[in-house]
Amino acid sequence: QVQLVESGGGLVQAGGSLSFSCVASGRTVSNYAVGWFRQAPGKEREFVAGITRGGNTDYADSVKGRFTIARDNAKNTVDLHMNSLKPEDTAVYYCAAGTTIFLRSLKSYDYWGQGTQVTVSS
Repeated sequence: QVQLVESGGGLVQAGGSLSFSCVASGRTVSNYAVGWFRQAPGKEREFVAGITRGGNTDYADSVKGRFTIARDNAKNTVDLHMNSLKPEDTAVYYCAAGTTIFLRSLKSYDYWGQGTQVTVSS
């Protein structure tokens, strides 16, 4: 079992930056692919960014060039760094872990965090 907890989040103005950590306990997160997803009110949960066990990354077109996903194996975390935030980035952000190679598929992940709110004001 892997327990995931998202830390970070909060309120930021448009154009600002914010970072999250997906903190894993129970297992070493470097053994898993990790994805970040988000869900805005009234919308479906959508893929944001992911990183494979081998370190390959993938990003949604809407965040490419603004967001960066990275592992910190010493801390057993996978971090999401978000720059140039826009009001449309407002959502609850979730991290997920699994043995998948299909980073963009929600169904591929076995473990999920509880989510953390990000609000970007205009």
